[in-house]
Amino acid sequence: MTTSLISDWLLVALCCIAAAYALVAAVAMPFAPSARRRRDTHGAQGAPRPVWPWGEAVSVLKPLCGTEPRLFENLATFCEQTHPCYQLLLGVSSPKDPAIAVVRRLQAAYPQREIELVVDPLVHGHNLKVSNLINLAAHAKHPLIVLADSDIAVEPDYLESVTAPLADPRVGIVTCLYKARSVGGFWTRVGALFINEWFAPSVRIAHAAGSRQFGFGATLALRASTLAEIGGFHALKDCLADDYWLAEHTRKLGLTTVLSEVVVDTDVIESEFSSLWTRETRWLRTIRSINPLGFAFLFITFTSPWLVTAALLALGHGGAFVHDAALVGSAAVGTLARLGLHARGSRNAREFCLDLPLVPLRDALLAVQWLIAVFGSHVTWRGARMPVVARVAEGSDGP
Repeated sequence: MTTSLISDWLLVALCCIAAAYALVAAVAMPFAPSARRRRDTHGAQGAPRPVWPWGEAVSVLKPLCGTEPRLFENLATFCEQTHPCYQLLLGVSSPKDPAIAVVRRLQAAYPQREIELVVDPLVHGHNLKVSNLINLAAHAKHPLIVLADSDIAVEPDYLESVTAPLADPRVGIVTCLYKARSVGGFWTRVGALFINEWFAPSVRIAHAAGSRQFGFGATLALRASTLAEIGGFHALKDCLADDYWLAEHTRKLGLTTVLSEVVVDTDVIESEFSSLWTRETRWLRTIRSINPLGFAFLFITFTSPWLVTAALLALGHGGAFVHDAALVGSAAVGTLARLGLHARGSRNAREFCLDLPLVPLRDALLAVQWLIAVFGSHVTWRGARMPVVARVAEGSDGP
């Protein structure tokens, strides 16, 4: 068998694998429930509440840095929780941070809630978000800790749901997937597709296959005692993927990770191509830093380029029946599966139709970003330059 023939059949195999991946991804993704359905399912009046046999309250830690288009609205969802007892800790590193005004407005709007603003310029390590968390943790007074990024919006039963698995002493940490909302124009829509139609399906496939090697900043819930046992947030102060490593530290204690059924909302606000590119290549380099082997095979998950390849090979080959049938079959199955995945990632029919022309662009852009993310030793996050290689606190047992 000649080298060219081997290469040809290798391309056929890759096209078939990409189509199969798209089909599995489409099946793995649930349809996004409407807000009304979510309320009826989780927050209906008179519905039984989870029972906390230990009666523990929650400290919610949210590090802030600057303003965002929906910052007040997102933070307000954390003030409307049905959980009976929790404190909300909001932290900034500068007394001039514009997020302070938003927090003051929040405190005025929800005087019945325990909302504390922590302004602390003390820096711990290279990761400024973790530095903020270290400062916030000093004010946490409850046995359960919940971390959530600033751009997250949640349902009223969120705290009850994400802390409930911690009643099991074998559970170390609970995390949540998230669904992106476009806040802005064209590039925010493209960015939302990155999360809804590539990132989330890949996590669900890994989870269905038995993997629990993840942790997402959208939500991380754990016991304060577990946090203390891993050395607190100080163990993460020089880590790039701090959310992943926080969960990994708990797994090293022999505790399990739970992917909650709760799916929170997150905002995509990068309205310019340059800012979207920076964010997504940072995410991909972060994946490279924690899972090099998995990163190496991500190319098979970018469906549209493989569909085009399959179609071009089928048109230009005109050879063996099995060869061409495999190409035509992979192109057909892959196209239908990609449409199905797009349908499951869309909130409604209008969004499906509006964003459908963006799907090939989204997949092609991902392929280019993956190639770029292969290289580079640093990323930039909120103005801070960090090495891709993870670093841990001196004397810790972390990776």
